Amino acid sequence: MTRRFDYAANAPGATRAFLAFHQSLSGNRLDPILHELINLRASQMNGCAFCADMHVKAARLAGERELRLHHVATWRESQLFDARERAALEWTEALTALDGKGVAPETYDRLLDILGEDLLTDLTFAVVAINGWNRLSVASTPVPGSSDALFGLDKAGLS
Repeated sequence: MTRRFDYAANAPGATRAFLAFHQSLSGNRLDPILHELINLRASQMNGCAFCADMHVKAARLAGERELRLHHVATWRESQLFDARERAALEWTEALTALDGKGVAPETYDRLLDILGEDLLTDLTFAVVAINGWNRLSVASTPVPGSSDALFGLDKAGLS
């Protein structure tokens, strides 16, 4: 895979603004491990190898078990996720795989009952962010693992 363009160098203002948006999400109501799980699931769906690699490592550093990471792609069939995690993964999929129909009202209502409005709002912004990063990475094709040292992901011991 060949890197195509450097979005940070070519559009530093937009990159800084998007990074600031992303950083504004830290300290929200999303548990760090849950945040990494939804980042991983969206990255898998979007075919973003760079981001999937990054979020597996970040999840491990946050304390996630390896087996659960293997199950993220098949979370609906797995017994390893609780109701809150399942709701977050379902919402992530609904907002990542846009079908032009929107989220069905019954799906929204069910997930709202499980997550609550505040967490659902924070989760929505997190999904917006990871989908943006996925699209930037899919367009620019950075090499998976190439930024591990920069982000401290080399500490995960996965290479």
